[in-house]
Amino acid sequence: MANRLAYSWYVVGVLMVAYLFSYVDRSILSLLVAPIRSDLELSDTEVSVLHGLAFAIFYTLLGFPVGRLADRSNRVAIIVAGIGLWSLFTAACGLARNFWQLFFMRVGVGVGEAALNPCAYSIIADSFPQRLLSRALSTYVMGTYLGFGVAFIVGGLVVGGVSESPTTHLPLLGEVRTWQAAFIYVGLPGLLVMALVGLTLREPPRRGLMRRAGSDGSSSGGASAGVPIPVLLRFIHRNRRTLACHVLGFGFIGVLVNGLVLWTPSYFVRSHGWAVADAGVLYGLVLASLGPTGIFLGGWVADRWDGAAPRGGPFLAAAGFTALGIAPAFISTLVADAHLSLALIAVLVLCTSAPWGVAVSALQQFTPNEMRGQVSALYLFFVNIIGIGMGPTLIALVTDHAFGDDAMLGIAMSLVAGISAVLAALTLGFGLSAFRASLRRAEAWQGA
Repeated sequence: MANRLAYSWYVVGVLMVAYLFSYVDRSILSLLVAPIRSDLELSDTEVSVLHGLAFAIFYTLLGFPVGRLADRSNRVAIIVAGIGLWSLFTAACGLARNFWQLFFMRVGVGVGEAALNPCAYSIIADSFPQRLLSRALSTYVMGTYLGFGVAFIVGGLVVGGVSESPTTHLPLLGEVRTWQAAFIYVGLPGLLVMALVGLTLREPPRRGLMRRAGSDGSSSGGASAGVPIPVLLRFIHRNRRTLACHVLGFGFIGVLVNGLVLWTPSYFVRSHGWAVADAGVLYGLVLASLGPTGIFLGGWVADRWDGAAPRGGPFLAAAGFTALGIAPAFISTLVADAHLSLALIAVLVLCTSAPWGVAVSALQQFTPNEMRGQVSALYLFFVNIIGIGMGPTLIALVTDHAFGDDAMLGIAMSLVAGISAVLAALTLGFGLSAFRASLRRAEAWQGA
């Protein structure tokens, strides 16, 4: 039993490394805004489209077929293919010469990354007992903030290098812009992670099936036969209030987080006169340290609340931590002192990172194994369309069109972040009773 649990934590660790690399690859653009804007002659809105919409289009749309495939096929093999695809497209961003080339490379990154989460969620849920699920999934989700942090630290160093030398020499490619080299440098190492996953992880038996094949609740094979679409749709309809509050609540948090991730370094440059490299490194350190801390706290609080049986801990933890982040969301980018602003943003990162691990465990608690990939894909579709697709662009639109002044970026960030935090806390709190009802319904198929 101890060896099996140790291997399960190893699985989480390897998948977290893959998730970390996925976030480095998708987020490195955030610190390269200035040189990319200059070289490609882009506006804030166009940069936000590259960061958000270009990535989110196929990342979200492909989640459904990938989720269905994850419920029927070898999940480790799907992850391996996805890592290889997104790593190569990230490196290919370094070959882009205009907006549309970079746009389509970013689309390719999203296509590859669509493979990871539905499969990883399902694998982890099959590898841990219920009492450890929130902590296990929260540990995996720590990869998001570690990836954010690494991306900002590396990006800050690259921007510092750009100021000294705007071009660099690469083997085979010759002279390229330094920001283009950054994409290549962060993309290609992902192929090593692909090999690590493929060579060391094995497909686990599926647990939590609606019709159990074994007395212990595990199936005999590595893949499920899946369920017909009408059965999936009936499940979604029965749990529609829970799912609506879930995707909207976490979607609003996504608007806040993704908006801040793209624009915080630019805010410190425009409002406080910091160097881009300094802003990137300091913000990266905040993300890499307090983001995982918040995710751990969210999972710990949810598991402590649930105890021996699910009682709604994920929704309670997510709503509570988000409510604590409302005040810093409104005021962090309005204060005159730069260091106080960074401290308030650090508090906001802690509060708004806590919900992400429990967002995933909430779904696994009431969803049968045969549907986990598809229901996870539904969650990812709405959360990423709302969060990644809208968060960065809303701030850019308010800055460009409501104020028409780059110097007003901090106020735009305050409005979008503060309102999003309020809506998220209210929506998740409203959904608590529906989530508990979904948990009671789940007892029926778990006892089948």
